[in-house]
Amino acid sequence: MSDEAASTSRRSNRSNVMLKATLQIPGAELEVVLRNLSEDGALIQGKPLPQPQTRVLFQRQGLSVPGRIAWSHYGFAGLEFDFPLFPKELLRHVPSPAQRVDIPIKRPGLSSRPLTPAERSLIQQWAVRSA
Repeated sequence: MSDEAASTSRRSNRSNVMLKATLQIPGAELEVVLRNLSEDGALIQGKPLPQPQTRVLFQRQGLSVPGRIAWSHYGFAGLEFDFPLFPKELLRHVPSPAQRVDIPIKRPGLSSRPLTPAERSLIQQWAVRSA
């Protein structure tokens, strides 16, 4: 399935992020990187990762959501939450994009201006000395 087809078949929109999180599994706590997050699940990255169907508790800054590993492949895993996150709760954990500051860039114009009498005198003196 192409990326475009996969994104249109998803139940909810995903927010791309790059945040540290924790997975708790029976007998262990794993540090992972949260790569994207939606109401229904998340894409996580880490090594080692639990096998598919493993029950986990996803934790990130006070947010704890039970779920299961839906798939796992080459250091990435899909996490399916047991219940959807409320949009307000979800957005609280997705950082706002950095505000862009547009810096006005002004370059000198390309049109010429006439020389002042002082500039003309300097050029003439320079030309006489270099001749």
